[in-house]
Amino acid sequence: MEKIRKKERQKERRQYKEALKREHRYGAGTAIGWERLDNTAHLFPVIAGEDMSNVYRIFVVLNEEVKKEILQQALNIVLPKFDGFNVRLRRGVFWYYFEENGKPAPAVREENTYPCRYIVQNQNRSYLFRVSYYKNRINLEVFHVLTDGMGGINFLKELTYQYLRIAHPLLQKKTGDLLSVDTSLNREDSFLKNYRKSHVKGYKTQKAFLLKGEKLRAGEFGVIHGIMSVEALKKVSHRYDASINEYLVASFIYSIYTESMRGAQRKYPIRAAVPVNLRPFFHSVTTKNFFVMVSAEFLPVKEQYTFSEVLKITKQSLQEQITREHLENLFSYNVSNEKNLMARAVPLFIKNMAIRYVYTKAALANTTTVTNIGNVSVADDYMPYIQMFGAFLAMSKGQPLKGTICSYGDKLIFTFSSVLADSSIQRGFFRRMSEDGLKVAVESNGVYYD
Repeated sequence: MEKIRKKERQKERRQYKEALKREHRYGAGTAIGWERLDNTAHLFPVIAGEDMSNVYRIFVVLNEEVKKEILQQALNIVLPKFDGFNVRLRRGVFWYYFEENGKPAPAVREENTYPCRYIVQNQNRSYLFRVSYYKNRINLEVFHVLTDGMGGINFLKELTYQYLRIAHPLLQKKTGDLLSVDTSLNREDSFLKNYRKSHVKGYKTQKAFLLKGEKLRAGEFGVIHGIMSVEALKKVSHRYDASINEYLVASFIYSIYTESMRGAQRKYPIRAAVPVNLRPFFHSVTTKNFFVMVSAEFLPVKEQYTFSEVLKITKQSLQEQITREHLENLFSYNVSNEKNLMARAVPLFIKNMAIRYVYTKAALANTTTVTNIGNVSVADDYMPYIQMFGAFLAMSKGQPLKGTICSYGDKLIFTFSSVLADSSIQRGFFRRMSEDGLKVAVESNGVYYD
């Protein structure tokens, strides 16, 4: 068995070295190294395309207008310090892999299109992220193969710090020009490090209630932000004996139930996929992907439910799954499939067909996704310059509406991203907040004003 493993590793290394030689031969960059994708990242190159970009956005709103030249200068300085962003994606015989890019940083642009578009590598200097700006907002859009939301925040914060230091020379004198002590450059594959032999499949594969309806015009993408006080939200959540995350996920599920199911009994459950950041559970600071999905599930078995009832069911569903043991089983099952000797020896094009099949089946098992970036903190010296952080997701198969939670200081933003023309679920969500006494400032990108 060990001989087979050794032979396979030697074969993969030969293939990667040949790829590097080809790059040098054709003068397509200064690549000097390669890196394996983490377990979750293997999925994204297979399923990504114009209709499902797998690109997410994280943004920061400053207290001043963004200057393009300074932002480009900041990106040029920061990018070489982050190996995890300074890469391009390559296709091997058995797996996709990263290769050092070596080209100049991608061009910073003023935003003039809809967000979260598919990133075409050869139109972006082979990079898998883009940086744009609009008025006082800096946008970072990341192809999920690079990293998850925590890795994205890690990079955006340093980009923002560098921008502010250049824009304010006195700040630079005060802070110096080094990376923050809180910034991680760790590239450990925490899935492999914490993997335990497992044969337990923990993901739901039964079909969920799916949202349907008229879509926005081709290429359009609707974004609605609800901005509220963290302290006020804590008080309301505590009244229900729930966390902020449980309260917001339940509110989303309840609005789907009241606005789309119309309160009827249904054959399929509303199931919200909730990504869980694994770093706190396994003491990791990796900047690679390190998360798994759990599902908050609500199946109506009677005619009418109150919000309190839906929240109680949602809370129980999440708490039963968010335990170290269960989370470990979820990713260990995935890693065990990757480590399977038979699977590893299968050519990539065959793996891709299997991955697409499994993904399609799993995608229809969720109605939506609600991801929580958490509370973003910044170094004290930069706080006076920063107004808020936010984030949102692109669409995926079977999920035309998603939600993202992000907070900074006392401001929490719940952002809906959607390709549905109808916004009644979003309105129902904010109405639910209002009924609980929360003051919510609602903003959008204007798609629903037409």
